Amino acid sequence: MFGRPGRARPVHVLTALALSVALALTASPAAASTTALSTTALSTTAHTPATAKFPPGFLWGVSTSGFQSEGSFPDSNWTRYAERGGSGVEHPYGNSVDFRNRYPSDLKLAKGLGVDVFRTSIEWSRIEPRRGHRDPEAIAYYDDLIRQIKANGMRPMLTLDHWVYPGWVADQGAWDNPQTQKDWLRNAKFVVDRYKDQDVIWITFNEASSYIFEELMARPLDLGQMLTMRDALIKTHRAAYDMIHRVDPGAMVSSNVAYGSVVNGIFDAAMFNDVTDKLDFIGIDYYYGANLENLTAIHALTGEYWKVDPEPEGLYYVLKNYQRRLPHLPVYIVEHGMPTDDGRPRPDGYTRTDHLRDHMYWIQRAMAEGVKMMGYNYWSLTDNYEWGSYRARFGIYTVDVLTDPSLTRRPTDAVPTYRSIIANRGVPSGYVPVRKPGWCSIEDPIATCFGETPTPPAEYAVPR
Repeated sequence: MFGRPGRARPVHVLTALALSVALALTASPAAASTTALSTTALSTTAHTPATAKFPPGFLWGVSTSGFQSEGSFPDSNWTRYAERGGSGVEHPYGNSVDFRNRYPSDLKLAKGLGVDVFRTSIEWSRIEPRRGHRDPEAIAYYDDLIRQIKANGMRPMLTLDHWVYPGWVADQGAWDNPQTQKDWLRNAKFVVDRYKDQDVIWITFNEASSYIFEELMARPLDLGQMLTMRDALIKTHRAAYDMIHRVDPGAMVSSNVAYGSVVNGIFDAAMFNDVTDKLDFIGIDYYYGANLENLTAIHALTGEYWKVDPEPEGLYYVLKNYQRRLPHLPVYIVEHGMPTDDGRPRPDGYTRTDHLRDHMYWIQRAMAEGVKMMGYNYWSLTDNYEWGSYRARFGIYTVDVLTDPSLTRRPTDAVPTYRSIIANRGVPSGYVPVRKPGWCSIEDPIATCFGETPTPPAEYAVPR
């Protein structure tokens, strides 16, 4: 996706996207070949298609990030962007949902879902607010956060960079300056050293393509700076992967890739294509797709993600295509969720429960056809600051940041649904998806425009 949903896009976004094509042009021929589309039609049967139960040991989780949820945030590139305002910033950051002070109770909410994994980020800006000075209060906070994640029976998934870096790094030129790579790795080693042997799943960079795009829009970057940042992220991830395996042997390491529908080849060229030998699993973030009967993904260009009609079957194609490209690696859906417009129901009546169940059905179809699923994280535990706005609501627990001073966490309909899916290892074998597959999916056009459209076990329910 073009950055985290909820951040409105300026009119000149199409120009920015055109510049982004340069990322694809820098990919090596070998890397570029991995983006080839599938030519294998979907396997279907005349009656009930096969689905697989999620296996024992499958990792169920929830995702969030430090900057988006913690509040009381120190000087950073993103506190500066939010304070500066301008295009794309609808609301001031404020104190977000105050996870920094409410994490003990929020972790209890996550535990109550029955999840195995809690994903967040260890924020460099908080750890090292000034060059060479590590904040003991911030370190104590993260120490206790990791302790309490584990005490609640969950495994930490820790992101080292979720698009946010300290203000002093911004002052030295951010990723334009080669020194930033050294500083980043020095901080990363400190974090990995501190939390090694804690059964951590490590994510180096969250969605490299969206990271570059957000910097392009917010700083902004010129073409040369974009390509410099791309090269820096690739080199830094590769070095971080090796460092983590030295410091925390046996840990799983990856960088989650944002699935970007029709421009996914460009997104993969931002970093993924050049680090496939430095991944222990394929991390995928999937929010929307497109087909010739559903082109609503165009709303991504304006940041109105709640107007996008979900394409659950698109996830099936995405999982199969990434697995085909890297058949030796398991797949983890690091982020997946559905935004609503300021917490209001969708006009078409499609609920968070429908969205969750429909996507589970297609994941189970993909597993039955050989995709080696490792885990799934719901984005996000609570609503939070979506890179300039509190309007897009992704939380399985909703929070009215702008109108409720108590920041009460209120469960959505998806809370019992997710709990039930986890307890029952998926949706039942006879589940009928609410959302009907569309014709000619962007995710696999050869199979879906000229082959068979996948069918569920019976007539589809009429979307409400």
